[in-house]
Amino acid sequence: MLLRTTAFVALVLAASPAHAMPPPDTRPAECAVHAGSTVIHPWSDALPAHQRAAWLDATQLRWAAPAEASSVVLLRAPSPQLRLVPGAAPEGHAIRHALAPIRLEHTDARFSHVPGSTFELAEPLPTDAWRETLVVAALDADGRVLDATGLQNAGALDAVFAPKAKDAMLGATIDAGATRFALWAPTATNVSLCLFGATEASTADATPTIDAPLMRAEPASGVWTHTVPADLRGRRYAFLVDVLVPGVGLVRNRVTDPYALGLNADSQASVVLDLDDPATKPEGWANDRRPDTVQGNTDLVVYELHVRDFSRDDTTVPEAHRGTYLAFTHDDTAGMRHLRALAGAGLTDVHLLPTYDLASVPERDCARPKLPDGEGPAGEGVQAAIGAVRERDCYNWGYDPWHFNVPEGSYSTAPDEAATRVREFRTMVQALHQAGLRVGLDVVYNHTMASGQDRQSVLDRVVPGYYHRLNAQGEVETSTCCPNTATEATMMAKLMIESAVIWARDYRIDSFRFDLMGHQPKAAMLDLQRAVDAATGRRIHLLGEGWNFGEVADGARFPQATQGVLNGTGIATFSDRMRDAARGGRAGDRGEALNAQGWLSGLHHAPNAANAARPKAETEAELRRAEALIRVGLAGTLVDVETFDADGVVKPLRDIRYGSGPAGYASQPDEVVNYTENHDNLTLFDSNALRLPLETTRHDRARVQVLGNALVLLAQGVAYLHAGQEVMRSKSLDRNSYNSGDAFNVVDWTGERSTFGIGLPPAWDNEDSWPQMRVVLERAPDIAPRAEDAAFVNTWTQALLRLRRDEPLLRLATTDAVQAALRFVPVDGEPGLVIGHLDGRALPATHPAHGRQLVYVLNTDPRPRTATVAATGGGSWALHPALDGLAEGTLGADGRVSVPGRSVAVFVR
Repeated sequence: MLLRTTAFVALVLAASPAHAMPPPDTRPAECAVHAGSTVIHPWSDALPAHQRAAWLDATQLRWAAPAEASSVVLLRAPSPQLRLVPGAAPEGHAIRHALAPIRLEHTDARFSHVPGSTFELAEPLPTDAWRETLVVAALDADGRVLDATGLQNAGALDAVFAPKAKDAMLGATIDAGATRFALWAPTATNVSLCLFGATEASTADATPTIDAPLMRAEPASGVWTHTVPADLRGRRYAFLVDVLVPGVGLVRNRVTDPYALGLNADSQASVVLDLDDPATKPEGWANDRRPDTVQGNTDLVVYELHVRDFSRDDTTVPEAHRGTYLAFTHDDTAGMRHLRALAGAGLTDVHLLPTYDLASVPERDCARPKLPDGEGPAGEGVQAAIGAVRERDCYNWGYDPWHFNVPEGSYSTAPDEAATRVREFRTMVQALHQAGLRVGLDVVYNHTMASGQDRQSVLDRVVPGYYHRLNAQGEVETSTCCPNTATEATMMAKLMIESAVIWARDYRIDSFRFDLMGHQPKAAMLDLQRAVDAATGRRIHLLGEGWNFGEVADGARFPQATQGVLNGTGIATFSDRMRDAARGGRAGDRGEALNAQGWLSGLHHAPNAANAARPKAETEAELRRAEALIRVGLAGTLVDVETFDADGVVKPLRDIRYGSGPAGYASQPDEVVNYTENHDNLTLFDSNALRLPLETTRHDRARVQVLGNALVLLAQGVAYLHAGQEVMRSKSLDRNSYNSGDAFNVVDWTGERSTFGIGLPPAWDNEDSWPQMRVVLERAPDIAPRAEDAAFVNTWTQALLRLRRDEPLLRLATTDAVQAALRFVPVDGEPGLVIGHLDGRALPATHPAHGRQLVYVLNTDPRPRTATVAATGGGSWALHPALDGLAEGTLGADGRVSVPGRSVAVFVR
């Protein structure tokens, strides 16, 4: 160990010396304790547990040291038993390193959350120092502590270890008859491999057959490895990681592998798996091919679907396969017939809600609540029965990652058999491909289910403090709902990118939807795009939630993967502009805000009871503002495209306002996703049930649903539908059904059964809105859609899908094409009528839409409307054949258009 003598002082020895490791023969027993943790040496009660300082790199740190400090020093010790009491000299066996204040021209925004000044070590610490207790202290002239804190370590670990570790092969790999285990744990003092007997049913009783060899560390990378000269596929394993945990001490954590490809049931142990093993492949996997239906993003028509929702209530599926991956393999079921019909009409991608190993559903013996019979439509019994078991029942959306690279076991018929899980997942992908559908995954890399020493924490129990984003006190940020991951850190970005590659390359996933993508760096998403494309030899289409909020908002820590920031990348973000204008209010509305009406839901033309007394001039002005945002959405939310605003003035979409910001934010159509419903918040039917007048007829509700679906399918950009949107799906007004059990998440592919009116939605996320909801649910007999209403909407939606598929004018790939071809028609009189003219004559002769013309008319007014479409150039117009027998209306050679109330019509020439 090389240290400058001027930077070194040995402090006095405290009462207890550094604790020696327990004898090796304790390790097999500790391996057998599921998710166990043993404190080897506890944290001193006089040692700060917070981390108010942060390493910027290997030698520089940032901290708000007291201004009166005479010196600032770094203390490091092999034991967490230092005593740093204000007003007293530090006590304990430690090495002192002087820190010199320096001025930096620029501090990386990644560390801007930590206030203070920058200090620098004279030289880097030795590699093994990063395994020790590290504390920064401010001392007075007599060497007494003024203040002290721990240090956030991500900047240092990225500088010291990540350059070598970022290309390392991690996890369990089989090669030439040997099995290599590798774990990145640069701050660990020791790592052992827990290798369980091949025949054990669970790890809890596996003590007699456990091997626990010590692994070897590579100092430069922090990667620990151990190779067994045998093919261990199917064997269960875990790691024992001895590591310093601030506030806890030196602990021995038994953890699963963050890079695991296989798991046993309930994630008790990782499983060695070879994804090229024939046991993991369904018959015909080598010949599986995705449908060749998509070139660019604007060809995408995405359908968001939950694996369990798809078949759980479908009695045409064999009972043993309901709610599982294998349900997709039965061709002659209501669900698969429905999906094939949608695919035949033009649906391109099924996006599955999270299917990685998730933490919230027991994979063995999940609870099934007994629901009360005879409940009224606004009763409380159903939600109460679900609430009693909701943390251990069979249902969750799955936005609670545990292991990123393993299929979820609760959707498998054999969750304890790792190879079977993989095979069944691949069988599902293959079946959907054969049905004419590409497969997308909803992925959640922005947070984990748990952090710290929690049983379901993996990353933080391997490298404490590294993988999660921290606040100024060193606490994990939770703005996403859960412990936020730090994908700006090299090794967290590596985990995310390599995970996406596994799903794209080894499971043949065609596209991804990134949950809360705005919490991730733009640079990491671009690296991911390059990696998945290179690994598969084709374009993998990426879209995600580009919301701008939380501790990273407005680029506080890095340029984010948010709306507008991703311009020019081809990665698409969801647009809330047209969604909110159409539905009314905002996505998270509660209580009286649920009465707010939008373009679809009766604003101005059909006021509900809460809005009946509002002045007509006021609601008309509000409808004009909403209608401007409808045009923004139909035009792809493109910054440079122009249309007229609510005041009639023609502006680029960037100058039309959405709240306090611009309505137009995308530079190209492939950067925006249009939707009016998804798994989050109220379904479109439920939103309209709350906002439309109670006396609105069932058929008119169906017509409004068609209009909502038409907005998505006529808009430039990516089209996105929620499963069941085409059959008027209801969740009985539940605004957040992630943990509401099976009952509130029913989707009936036949349309014969509606969930609307099964009772009040769960109290834990809806009770503050029960007064508004109860009034509506009590009218369920008059509001709940009938089979004929669902069939009407389904027929219309499939016709609109065919229209989008057949008309390249609705899938323009560039802003130049949209600018050239799309014009909106001003309408005299009241708002409520949106008319778009797509003129392919303005496109190059080589364009597939050259010479083609379309006029679409969307009327949200309950009354028939007429208007004049200028610049149609004369000649005859006909209703588009894709809508044959459905659409009504006329467009004459004089440009005079006439359509019924609450309708959509598309004319072609």
